[in-house]
Amino acid sequence: MVAAGLYLLLLLPFALSRPAGLFKSKLVVRSSRATPPLGFVPITLAEDPGRTLRLTVALPQGNITGLHAALLDVSDPKSTNYGRHMSKSDVERLVMPAAESSKAVADWLSNNGITPSSISPSGDMLTIEVPASRANTLLNANFTTYIHDATNATMTRTLSYSLPDELGPHVSFIYPTTQFLSPSSRLRIRAVDHPTTMDGRRPTTRRADVASACSSEFGTTPECLQTLYNIPTISATASGNTLAVTGFLDEVPDPDDLKTFLARFRPDAPDGTFDFTSVNGGLTDGNGTSEASLDIQYTVGLATGVHTTFISVGGGQGTANDSPFLDEINFLLQQDVLPTVMTTSFAGSEPDDDDADFTSLAQTVCNGYAQLGLRGVSVLFGSGDGGVAGASPGVGCPSQSFIATFPSDCPFVTSVGATQQFEPEIAAPFSSGGFSNTFRRPDYQAAQVEKYLEALGETNAGLFNATGRAFPDVSFQGVGFPIVQNGRLNVLDGTSASSPSFASVVALINDQLLNAGKPSLGFMNPFLYSEAASGAFNDITSGSNPGCGTEGFPALPGWDPVTGLGTPDFERLLAAAMNAAQ
Repeated sequence: MVAAGLYLLLLLPFALSRPAGLFKSKLVVRSSRATPPLGFVPITLAEDPGRTLRLTVALPQGNITGLHAALLDVSDPKSTNYGRHMSKSDVERLVMPAAESSKAVADWLSNNGITPSSISPSGDMLTIEVPASRANTLLNANFTTYIHDATNATMTRTLSYSLPDELGPHVSFIYPTTQFLSPSSRLRIRAVDHPTTMDGRRPTTRRADVASACSSEFGTTPECLQTLYNIPTISATASGNTLAVTGFLDEVPDPDDLKTFLARFRPDAPDGTFDFTSVNGGLTDGNGTSEASLDIQYTVGLATGVHTTFISVGGGQGTANDSPFLDEINFLLQQDVLPTVMTTSFAGSEPDDDDADFTSLAQTVCNGYAQLGLRGVSVLFGSGDGGVAGASPGVGCPSQSFIATFPSDCPFVTSVGATQQFEPEIAAPFSSGGFSNTFRRPDYQAAQVEKYLEALGETNAGLFNATGRAFPDVSFQGVGFPIVQNGRLNVLDGTSASSPSFASVVALINDQLLNAGKPSLGFMNPFLYSEAASGAFNDITSGSNPGCGTEGFPALPGWDPVTGLGTPDFERLLAAAMNAAQ
């Protein structure tokens, strides 16, 4: 109802003055490609009369330079504005599109008898739902369903689409159209059969040494992580401190599995629960799936007492309604109250060709995370599980160049890589990392990245963009995580374990910051790379992330594109955060 009302308001000022015959001019190709990327195979046309496509029309955002400057200002420990996050309305004003763009797009849709089903709070994104045949006519397109060989995911795309000539400057992109973002890889699951493991309890000596705490037959348990990283076990108490877990692709956690997990691995903790929030028809019940079970069990299981919400986003990458990142961002930006930290364990690979429409999409999504950061949210992503080959292991590198993962390479999110072993920790070989071809390197990481590049020398020369945004930013254990799924134990590996676990550390630090009357961390990267956080991480100097027929990047002293700045020590990172917030 609100979206429809806003749409009418957009139209009213121009309804009487709209020139006759607007958009009667020729259609101009906006984006096209001769063939789909390698690995995407067409299987059927999307002309089924009952098939509805859900398309996002994005308008050029307003003061993006101001958005970025304001975010970096409130996130830099050296700034007098550090921690002074902005209000919802102030952020919306920064990105609101120009009035002429709003008018042009509203007129175009109205002339074609289309009313948006939703409009973003600032008016920069409109969602329309139309039959595939009508979308083909509207955009001079040929929407087709493709299957991605490596993941078996399906998606609906067109190799070309057009817009009226006059409309071109007022539309950044329409999604999904020609953007072939590779789906995220699935976790590697190792089944463990322990018929008696749901009975009994194990000792809960929290200050046991690492060798003892991490020697469990079940692998990297919460007790192991608490001991390894000095994570407290006491319950958080700050009001307003919340942790959100994102779920895509019909992933769903089972509350009963969580209860079983906590009884087995956190018997000392109070009963842990979580809430569901559904976006675009996302699932809120059903048999627990691996990704969602892992994310929920290690956020609730580590961030003791922190209110946790599972945001289930429908219309994932395997369906016709194919804009989960955009849907989630627009949903969150509508909320008056946001979580203090959000973790996402899904990503895709950047395309290996020059795709202007993908670049526009990626920048808009990234600016959405910048808006969340400016409002005080720490946005975390797992870096991916394909080493330097991107998000999907085993897919290969068609151009032989290294592949970055998106949105993990957005400069306004914190990317989390993976480690393995304990004394010492080393890089997990699947940990994705490298340099973006879409985003330039931000200033906050320039000094550390330059040191790495100097030490790297000519290794992998020509295979990556040395001036791009470098990732991951930090890392965390990512191998051998036991979970309970449908009443049974599985053991999982991946940065999908690392990101929710690091998010739990952030949530517990926020608890103490808020209790001390200080702001939450919000967008963390300028702080993490600053002198203020120096010494807060365990430097990882062994291992690499092979892929694309190479050994990938080696982990070296300081920041590296496998493990970032290293793994956190809770007590040292908390002390640094407290000092920065003075």
